Amino acid sequence: MAKEFLLQPGELTLADLRRVLESHLPVKLPKSAYAAMAKSEKAVAAVIAEGRTVYGINTGFGELAKVSISTEKIGHLQRNLVLSHATGVGNPLSDDVVRLILFMKINALAQGYSGIRRDVIDALLFLYNNAIYPVIPAKGSVGASGDLAPLAHMTLPLLGVGKVRIGGKEQDAAAALKKRGFTFLTLAPKEGLALLNGTQVSTALALAGLFKTEDCYAAAVVAGALSIDAAKGSTAPFYPEIQRVRGQQGQIEIADQYRKLIKGSAIRESHRAVDSKVQDPYCLRCMPQVMGACLDQMRYAAGIFGREANAVTDNPLIFAEDGNIYSGGNFHAEPIAMAADALAVAIAEIGAMSERRIAMLIDAKVSGLPSFLVKDAGVNSGFMIAHVTAAALASENKMLSHPASVDSLPTSANQEDHVSMATHGAKRLITMARNTSDIVAIELLAAAQGVGFHAPLKTSAQLQKAVALIREKVDPYEEDHYFAPDIAFAGGLVRAGHFRGFVTEEILPSGNKGKRAA
Repeated sequence: MAKEFLLQPGELTLADLRRVLESHLPVKLPKSAYAAMAKSEKAVAAVIAEGRTVYGINTGFGELAKVSISTEKIGHLQRNLVLSHATGVGNPLSDDVVRLILFMKINALAQGYSGIRRDVIDALLFLYNNAIYPVIPAKGSVGASGDLAPLAHMTLPLLGVGKVRIGGKEQDAAAALKKRGFTFLTLAPKEGLALLNGTQVSTALALAGLFKTEDCYAAAVVAGALSIDAAKGSTAPFYPEIQRVRGQQGQIEIADQYRKLIKGSAIRESHRAVDSKVQDPYCLRCMPQVMGACLDQMRYAAGIFGREANAVTDNPLIFAEDGNIYSGGNFHAEPIAMAADALAVAIAEIGAMSERRIAMLIDAKVSGLPSFLVKDAGVNSGFMIAHVTAAALASENKMLSHPASVDSLPTSANQEDHVSMATHGAKRLITMARNTSDIVAIELLAAAQGVGFHAPLKTSAQLQKAVALIREKVDPYEEDHYFAPDIAFAGGLVRAGHFRGFVTEEILPSGNKGKRAA
């Protein structure tokens, strides 16, 4: 069994979050977290004892906030809130995303600003540590008063309602949890709202998209470097002097990565002194500028997502040290929505540049390679339709990259009159990253094929390792054959992160181990 991770509330790193998304990491909380929660619980109890009216504790919700609720009905109110808000539709979120949602909800509530009892956090820890994942429909949140519907579905099993997934199998929550000795919750004042308010669903989806983008990005850098050699492109556009006078940090750093990847290539040296090409097409020459800009956007988004993962985003918030309870709007997911839009553009551009390099490689007039990267073209179609697939995916990503954050529909009888649409804005990142991973997979296959035509000259030692990964299962393209399995294998390499090690660790946002996600 994996060693327990001591979760220090509010101090998660991107590396921590990636670990949780990719594998189950048992968690425990420090004593200080329980002390902080106990203080805010007492503040809520004081409101009830003193007969004060405070939103979310003894009032209705949303447009019904003006309705006061009697003390004897408060528990019923909290349960009704969960049941009525569980209105999600569509396919369920994947278990890895649900695991990250639970983890971040524990992180937020354990900071002691939400007024919940220890019983609630222990119930969430029970689900998380036992890999019992609530079934959460993917659709139904507009990312405003928190991710209300999906978080309601997250909460249902704590009440003995809804469905859970255990070991990949969907089960009735009440029966599954009772079998494991779980004590179902009777919610106290504020607890239903604390569980449902929050941006954890939008943030988990955004983080999943970010981490998948990192894998695509690293592979695209390798594929681009390999395409330079395949097309006998120039490395002059990657010289540090060019990058320095522009001053864009992402561009400076990624140009250095390309130089390191190509260093020692015999193919490059074969045409360094005498080169018939005056200039390479932009898909090669402008890789530092485009991929550098994408890196800057990834880092911007990573900063927003990391801070949000450590944020307290329910409402109202209890500041026990001075006894104040404030109603605000931390549940509004606009930061996630806008950063997800920026990341969507970066994902689309990573794929768009890769698709252009595939098109360049298969065009004999531009690349100098055999048409469609195959001998006896005409009898063989080679990479012709693989490029069509890449073009289709790149075009789909253009459509998906339309900003979500500029859209808004008022809800709750106009009480919630501006919403972020962060949830689906974040969710589409996963689809886009999958599309881009397949585009980059096709480029890796094409570039490896192109480099092979230059034998006995070899590419650099680093890029030979990349080709070797592909050649573990995919032979050089000698004649037409069933092509889809080749693309699936290369795509699997991209998505499994096999090319992350080819770029310096500090390049990728979650590679900065030990730094707070900020």
